[in-house]
Amino acid sequence: MPDLLLELRSEEIPARMQRKAAGDLRKMLTDGLVEAGLTYEAAREYWTPRRLALDIRGLTARSKDIREEIKGPSTTAPEQAVQGFLRKAGLSSIGEAHVHSDPKKGDFYVAHISKPGRAAEEIIAELVPGIIKSFPWPKSMRWGPASAKPGSLRWVRPLQSIVCTFGPETEEPVIVDFEIDGIRAGNVTYGHRFHAPGAITVRRFDDYVAKLEAAKVVLDADRRKEIILADARNIAFANGLDLVEDEGLLEEVSGLVEWPVVLMGEFEQDFLTIPGEVIRLTIRANQKCFVTSRPISPLEGEMSGKPTEGTQREAPLSALPGISPSRGEIGQSPLSNRFVLVANIEASDGGKEIAYGNGKVVRARLSDALYFWRTDQGDLPDLDQLNESAAKFDLDLKKPLDQRMARLDHLNVTFHAKLGTQGARVERIKRLAEELAPTVASGDISPSRGEITALASRAAVLAKADLQTEVVGEFPELQGAMGRKYALLQGEHPSVAAAAEEHYKPQGPSDRVPTDPVSVAVALADKLDTLTGFWAIDEKPTGSKDPFALRRAALGVVRILVENRIRLALTSVFAKAFANFKGGADQSSDLLAFFHDRLKVYLRESGARHDLIDAVLSAGSRPISPTRGEIGQSPNDDLLQIVRRVEALGSLLDTEEGKNLLAGTKRAANILAAEEKKKTAIAETVEPALFREEAEKKLFAAVNQAEKEAGQAIQNEDFSAAMLALSVLREPVDSFFERVLVNDEDQAVRANRLALLARIRAATDQVADFSKIVG
Repeated sequence: MPDLLLELRSEEIPARMQRKAAGDLRKMLTDGLVEAGLTYEAAREYWTPRRLALDIRGLTARSKDIREEIKGPSTTAPEQAVQGFLRKAGLSSIGEAHVHSDPKKGDFYVAHISKPGRAAEEIIAELVPGIIKSFPWPKSMRWGPASAKPGSLRWVRPLQSIVCTFGPETEEPVIVDFEIDGIRAGNVTYGHRFHAPGAITVRRFDDYVAKLEAAKVVLDADRRKEIILADARNIAFANGLDLVEDEGLLEEVSGLVEWPVVLMGEFEQDFLTIPGEVIRLTIRANQKCFVTSRPISPLEGEMSGKPTEGTQREAPLSALPGISPSRGEIGQSPLSNRFVLVANIEASDGGKEIAYGNGKVVRARLSDALYFWRTDQGDLPDLDQLNESAAKFDLDLKKPLDQRMARLDHLNVTFHAKLGTQGARVERIKRLAEELAPTVASGDISPSRGEITALASRAAVLAKADLQTEVVGEFPELQGAMGRKYALLQGEHPSVAAAAEEHYKPQGPSDRVPTDPVSVAVALADKLDTLTGFWAIDEKPTGSKDPFALRRAALGVVRILVENRIRLALTSVFAKAFANFKGGADQSSDLLAFFHDRLKVYLRESGARHDLIDAVLSAGSRPISPTRGEIGQSPNDDLLQIVRRVEALGSLLDTEEGKNLLAGTKRAANILAAEEKKKTAIAETVEPALFREEAEKKLFAAVNQAEKEAGQAIQNEDFSAAMLALSVLREPVDSFFERVLVNDEDQAVRANRLALLARIRAATDQVADFSKIVG
């Protein structure tokens, strides 16, 4: 079967666009071929900075002939209907149609359409120009004299040549002939811009790849990544270092070179006093280079263990965990002053000048970073204007991070036009964190709940202070991480420093949740303030639009509460948070429903059945256990309790007793629903004197016992025990339906039996609405 080779060669394509563009090309062309009646065995896309390529194997040489019948109107139909049929069928006159007969409908017109198959080359020559003209680049350009004409070709960078060959392996492939804006498809491509700029004639994909390789072009992006990573590891190892791997940077760099040559550059040791994250981001952002680390000796490993609290408060820069010279993050090896770069050329001097030139640029950028780092540790020039803000937040203006927080408030930096300034937001987060701190502090812990509340208050005040630092201004992605470092530098409690970074977590489904009570309190306060604020101004997510990442914030709250096993009555917290927004409506019910949706997403991704979640959420309210204190809201505002009920319900339904109980309970619920719809009388209470069958008496006794034991277990928040108590209903429910006719002729007996079924429903509704469960 024939194969198709297509290459679109241009000036350098931005690295971030290459992978998607190659995938788009494959999809657009293969979809078009299939729609035209061709089939293929396999298709794979390739890309380099200067070309998109497609290899399609086993493509049929010709589309099949098509014969179809288009049914038309009756032969007695009005002229307007006949003309519509002719246009649809592509006939010039009704004489070209056939007449078919139907015993019921009579005679009607039918068009017999025959379409001969088309050669694949013809289809390809028609498809490719259309794909090129409509290609979905995020950004595109016009060029040359033709660019002045309306409708001229647009491409991400000037398109220079097109290769398009087609044919089987046993024969010489043909060039698929087409032209677009003066560029005619052929069988000639070009290799590396500097090493092999001459023309290369290719036949099919295999020799295309081989000839490009000989011309210093590695076509496969994944192979370029493998070469870069292997050579970078080897050059680092040869210098006694470890490569600090970065998948995102590796993907980008592989899109910048066609012939990767890995080199090593260096900068002065003095720059290693800058935090590792800053060094890494500076070198990554400006020069697309990898940093290296120095392996930690066993002695250093012991010394880098977690210091005591006193050490963290008083230690100088060089002794602090995570911010010692050249350290990247807590627990990482210290960075070295060597970096790995990837060139696109084999230089005659072995790359010395390339490495030296990159080193000069890196030194200049690191000089800026060092200036930012030192400036952030000094006093602000407008310190005398910050006293009022300092008093508001009880800040110590002798401390650099306190100064930055005071300035954030003093400058009235806007958080959102309808939600006020960052300073006002910090005040709200502080109040909420103080409310939440006693709840998130659990068990016999040290420090005490009171100390945790004080630490949470301090952490909330400093959490956004690093937004006014020079480093975060240059590298916004370091917000939080730099707050932690600056907090440790000025002697803050380790939990306060950790909260500056961890209150942003989790930032995605794979990100870890904070566990330190102070971090948890501030993280919850930050996210809940955001959610209640945007609900108060009616800026909620709609469809796929969520510009303020509110779904992520809610899912973060869900994960923090569930994974830390924290009991929290959300409606109570919502009420306090909504009270912070003057004029905003309390939308606690709507926001709680939003949290239920996020909880469903979280539980489904964890493997829970969606119907069990709905069953638990739909269950009616019940008395609140004493441990919930003053709150007195529906248990559905306690996400951890919902999760425990879902887990217990799932365990029950995995047993034979649970499955049978579900069947019996759903039968009772269905009978009740039917009778309630017919407005059949149902007794208010069950009257034992009206029992006529032994099965009624046994079921009544079992319901009383199960209701009591399940209720007590729920009060004790032992949902497994509650499910076990309900499981004893299985046998008496089965016996009742086998021996008792619910719809007795005696109206009083019937009403009494229906009341007994209502008791079954009420007993199980304490934990879940069984009618929502599938099965």
